[in-house]
Amino acid sequence: MSHHHPSDIAYAMAREKYATLGVDTDKALETLHNVPISIHCWQGDDVGGFEEPDSSLSGGGIAVTGNFPGKARSIDELRRDLEEVLNLLPGKHRLNLHASYGEFGGKKTERNAIRPDHFQGWIDWAKHSGVKLDFNSTFFSHPLANDGFTLSHRDPAVREFWIAHAGCCRAISEHMGKELNDTVIHNIWIPDGSKDLTVDRFLHRSLLKESLDRIFETKYDRRWVKDSIESKLFGIGSEAFVTGSHEFYLAYGIAGGVMICLDMGHFHPTESVADKISSLLLFSDELMLHVSRGIRWDSDHVVTLSDELLALMQEIVRAGALQRVHIGLDFFDASINRIGAWVVGTRAARKALLMALLEPIEQLRKLEREQRYFERLALLEETRMMPTGAVWDQFCIQNAVPPAGEYIDVIRKHEKAVLLRRGQ
Repeated sequence: MSHHHPSDIAYAMAREKYATLGVDTDKALETLHNVPISIHCWQGDDVGGFEEPDSSLSGGGIAVTGNFPGKARSIDELRRDLEEVLNLLPGKHRLNLHASYGEFGGKKTERNAIRPDHFQGWIDWAKHSGVKLDFNSTFFSHPLANDGFTLSHRDPAVREFWIAHAGCCRAISEHMGKELNDTVIHNIWIPDGSKDLTVDRFLHRSLLKESLDRIFETKYDRRWVKDSIESKLFGIGSEAFVTGSHEFYLAYGIAGGVMICLDMGHFHPTESVADKISSLLLFSDELMLHVSRGIRWDSDHVVTLSDELLALMQEIVRAGALQRVHIGLDFFDASINRIGAWVVGTRAARKALLMALLEPIEQLRKLEREQRYFERLALLEETRMMPTGAVWDQFCIQNAVPPAGEYIDVIRKHEKAVLLRRGQ
């Protein structure tokens, strides 16, 4: 007599139930496995980075709260933490690096002089870990960003410095792409803005346009590097004016063929980021997402399986755009176990994607075409109670990672054995 694992039985039943709605769960799992999620390096050390002599977050309307024990104090510790995280995540992943996370060997290296060899250790680690890389210029936590302006600064010397920094970062991205035989997305987000009423908005935005034009003058093979530009509504300390607004980058990206990055925390709290997807995809080839959870402001809480997140993933799947929309994460919570934060947030993003893939889209479209709106609403509601959990557990088991909440104990043990032993 053969014995089946309870999760096998649960999955068989779920598969059958989904089949009655015309949904193929095996196909959904295969698709889910192949969509990469780009995990952000900065959750592991509170956006500190490893520049010398000082590595601490400052400026740019970014704030990290909390001081949970066991923060990564070196690149080695950060990599070990990332390995722990990757062991608990099902599916394919990338690592999204900031320029301030290079290996500078204890020397002060100016940001307009960083080179590919400062990131060779990360490239080697990525090869060994089976992940690909993405990259970001770092325009904050620097003396030349202290007054709130970088690429849109009135002083041409300051602008030159930051234009050169972005140039270095694009060259590093190309090197990474070639080394890993993959496309690296290089993202530009600047903290530029002002706390109170700003008279010369036009000047700052024209300077930003000039700076970006200069940066993108150098063309790279899109096989190795693609650029994205990220807008923001406001930040702490830049409440009244942000140079790089959504309208600015939307227009710049469409006019110049540069990918637009939408960060879920960078819009008005009542705005739907999900609703932007279908419009943008009509006018641009690809989109970058920074998946976050803003509470009251761009506070970068750990991503959870929220209605906003589910709506975002549903729009990507409904538009048939999984090849065109790049999913990256962007949150940092130092008030809880940082490894736990990474795992909960990344798993939530993938769960939302699974739920989107398990939608009975054909049935829903048919009801919509026939204007049977009560049935459409009813089917959407019934779908919420379908046995998604059993399909998720199957995905975890297929990927040899702990299903359901079994990862919680793994992280708790690691916290005792490793994190709590790190000096404060």
